[in-house]
Amino acid sequence: MCELAALRERRAALDLVAAEADRARAGSGRLVLLRGATGTGRTALLEAVAEQAATRGTRVLRARCSPEDTGVSFAAALRLLLPGAEFAGHAGRFPDGSDVLDDRTYAAQLWQTLCSFAADSPLLVAVDDVHFADELSRRWLVEAARRIDRLPLLLVATERSQYDIDPPSAGLAHTLSPTLVRTHTLAPLSPDGAAQMVRADFGDASPDWVEDCVRAGGQSPLLLRALLDDLRAEERDGTLPASVPDTCAALYPGAYQAAVSWWLDSAGPATAGVARALAALDGDRMEDGHGPAELLARMAGVDAARVPGWLTAMTRLGLLRPDPEGRPGYAHPLLRDAVLSGWSSVRRQAAHRTAAETMQRRGDRAEAVARQLLRAPVVGLAWAVGALLDAAALALRDARTDDALVLLRRALDEPMPAARRATVLIELGSLEFAAARSSAGIPRLAEATRLPGAAQDRVRAAVALGTALARQGETRAAVDVLRGQDEHLTDHPDLARLLGTASALLSDHDRGIREEAYRWLSETAELSPEAVGPAGQALLVRYDATAGRTSADAAMRHTRALLAEPVDPLAEPFLLGTAAAVAQWADELDEAERLVRRGLAGQRPSLLHPMHLALLNVRADITGARGGYGELLADPRAGAGAGAGAGAGAEAGGAEGITGLPWWPGGSRSRPSGPANVHAHAVIALVETGRAQEAARLADAFDLGLTRDDSWELNRFLYARGVLRAACGDPAGALDDFLECGRRQTARDVVSPVVTPWRSAAAECRLALGEPQDALDLAGEELRLALVWNTPRPVGRALRVLGTATGGRRGLELADQAVRTLRDGAVATELIPALIAQGRQLVAAGERSRARDPLREAAERAERLGAVRLRALAEEALREGGSRRAATALTGREALTGSERRIAALAADGRTNAEIAELLHLARRTVETHLTSTYRKLGIRRRAELATALAERSAEAAEAAEAAEAAGTTGAAGTTGAADTTGAARPAGATGTAGGQGT
Repeated sequence: MCELAALRERRAALDLVAAEADRARAGSGRLVLLRGATGTGRTALLEAVAEQAATRGTRVLRARCSPEDTGVSFAAALRLLLPGAEFAGHAGRFPDGSDVLDDRTYAAQLWQTLCSFAADSPLLVAVDDVHFADELSRRWLVEAARRIDRLPLLLVATERSQYDIDPPSAGLAHTLSPTLVRTHTLAPLSPDGAAQMVRADFGDASPDWVEDCVRAGGQSPLLLRALLDDLRAEERDGTLPASVPDTCAALYPGAYQAAVSWWLDSAGPATAGVARALAALDGDRMEDGHGPAELLARMAGVDAARVPGWLTAMTRLGLLRPDPEGRPGYAHPLLRDAVLSGWSSVRRQAAHRTAAETMQRRGDRAEAVARQLLRAPVVGLAWAVGALLDAAALALRDARTDDALVLLRRALDEPMPAARRATVLIELGSLEFAAARSSAGIPRLAEATRLPGAAQDRVRAAVALGTALARQGETRAAVDVLRGQDEHLTDHPDLARLLGTASALLSDHDRGIREEAYRWLSETAELSPEAVGPAGQALLVRYDATAGRTSADAAMRHTRALLAEPVDPLAEPFLLGTAAAVAQWADELDEAERLVRRGLAGQRPSLLHPMHLALLNVRADITGARGGYGELLADPRAGAGAGAGAGAGAEAGGAEGITGLPWWPGGSRSRPSGPANVHAHAVIALVETGRAQEAARLADAFDLGLTRDDSWELNRFLYARGVLRAACGDPAGALDDFLECGRRQTARDVVSPVVTPWRSAAAECRLALGEPQDALDLAGEELRLALVWNTPRPVGRALRVLGTATGGRRGLELADQAVRTLRDGAVATELIPALIAQGRQLVAAGERSRARDPLREAAERAERLGAVRLRALAEEALREGGSRRAATALTGREALTGSERRIAALAADGRTNAEIAELLHLARRTVETHLTSTYRKLGIRRRAELATALAERSAEAAEAAEAAEAAGTTGAAGTTGAADTTGAARPAGATGTAGGQGT
């Protein structure tokens, strides 16, 4: 059935032979030459021709030439005239057994024998694979073709005709007049013809399955028949194999692989070498201006001039199919695998090395060269190391960490100077640790610290190793690694000072070591400030801020003075990160953001460094302080400026996808030692956006009873879990978390509310539990400490909670003061709960009409931030106050958050999402989330409408402001009155963490 389907497309050839057979029976013979590439079905066609002739009463003489017979004189002729005989002994004898005098005489005798056959009846002489015939037989057949025009004899021969790398010898008909020979070239099967072959065996196959078979068969009857035989063997109980495999190892019993091997052997070693070289390249991109011919030729060691012709020929035969960009490649992975299977690994690796050298010499991109080096043996030359490292750098730039890991590991196989090896080990160890969040990279970092080299390189290695150990919870070991470098730095006091600063920073993961480190830092700075440097002094400023020993003004003055001092490049990240944290606490968010951006720009994210994560944490704290909940939930690391997005399904406002993000516990980048700062931010952001169930799942993912983590990040997470429990109506559970957070913070000498306002949050829980005196004590202490730092956020928060706990006229006065204080501040997120508290107290005092303005303002501000929980609290308070009209949801340009405005402006200016992400140090997913929210608020659906919508909304706002000013309608809202002590059971606050790294 399959062969019949294939022969349907050979009707023209069969008709040609039939016509010539009729002519021969009339006494006018001719040579018909059937030419075609290997696998196009020449033999099957010749068999059909012979069968057709036999049915018409024509005698058939057949011979199949073989490469093994080329050394035997007249082997092909004897196979025709003496079928089945041991003709080797006849080569020197006439058919009657007498001796041969010479070749010419023997050829004449063979011709007479042939003529005697033709005299008895019409004769068909069928010679298969005539290109393999011995030289004397070829001459005899050519001479016979010249003389059969008056005989009832048709000579039909098949000949391989294919564009090979080695030019073929002249064909059988080369010296014959065109009038003596009819030539027909067999084309490959058409896609429809090949599909018919498949359906003849597998009638129930799907169109996709059939197409796969056609591609794997390369439209070659030979390969397709072998493939179908193998697939038939794989068929079980009438069920098709699930798919056509991509490898020969998955195909049994192996007829297909044998057919491909025979096809390659027929083409010769040069062509087979090029075919395998192309398979080895596996569709690798050819550089602009460089075709594949030179590369393939060098890999196979052949003439490059014939390679383009071979590629064209193989494409026309259906064995190759160019990809959408025009690069040549095999039509199916199975075909490519079968071509490669005959190549030894040694030869394959040598070809890849040749390819790499060729590409390097002609100036191809480092990535293309490196792809070849990954599959080549060790080169041992500097250019190979350079190409691998350059490609790794590009992979890191494009956030392809897995590719970078492979390239760096391969680079280590090459010989290189110790200093360069240390650099590679540091980067590779950093990436391995970060990618697996395990000890995978620690041995490489340890090796880097032991290699001889410059002092700066040893310090970088020690800092990276210390960072990894500290993140693993091995703080003591981390500090010991840094201190162990002192003996190598006797001539480098600046580097020794840097290691002291790094030790103090890493000690934040352990309370006892932290006390020891800061005691040393403080004592050293007191005796000689230059001995600790600007970075060390900045750490002391940060310590005093968290210990409640300084004001924000004093801390910022000192910090800005330190920033103005000259600092070593290695120490600069420590200074910038610490200064950014202090600026964030001081409500100088713009300045803090500039410092973070500057600090991140000066670092390589691929290298472990304690201040890199600290800077990211400050960025997240800034985002949280601004109420950027959507930005944090798109990926908290993105809110921290971490770069690559976390993947799909993380859009703010959608319930799906959060648990699939890499920062989720159990994800590829989650920390095994306990919750991190990003998890605390995520819990609070989920609560504030009305997704308490997801927040609960995230909080429950950590068993805090099993962790031995003593870091500040665990304290932050305890606070966040308390916020969740309070919002879910569990004040007792929330109180436990807040008090435990406070106990742990106090034990670390962290008492200022700029870090975590646990006292205010605990006071609200005390009120909800009916413990007003304890609430007053906590709120009063919070206000006292907040006034030491004296910035609007902690002071306004403390005033709000104290006012709620105090109640009455005095409570309302405190609430009013909280609102005024927070209005004067640069951070408005705390203003929303203060307005709610003020409104509730006005309602309790009977001033319901006055309460509506602050409550509606709170609802509108909450809507603008996407703070669903706070908006719901404001709406509830409005209803309790008798308001029949809820606050109107904000839309338009004024409804955009600061982040949304920045991103929308850049998008309207024509920037792509990727460009915006890089410019603002955000994840691309975060940019997409903000733009989605912006489109909703502006009432548009496409990016092209953005610029117009922003301009229109801005013009509308300007017109409204001018009209209001002309009418004299501008006014101010100011409220005074009694307090609402009943509002304590529904805390409006306990929202964001004040934040800060390493506290």
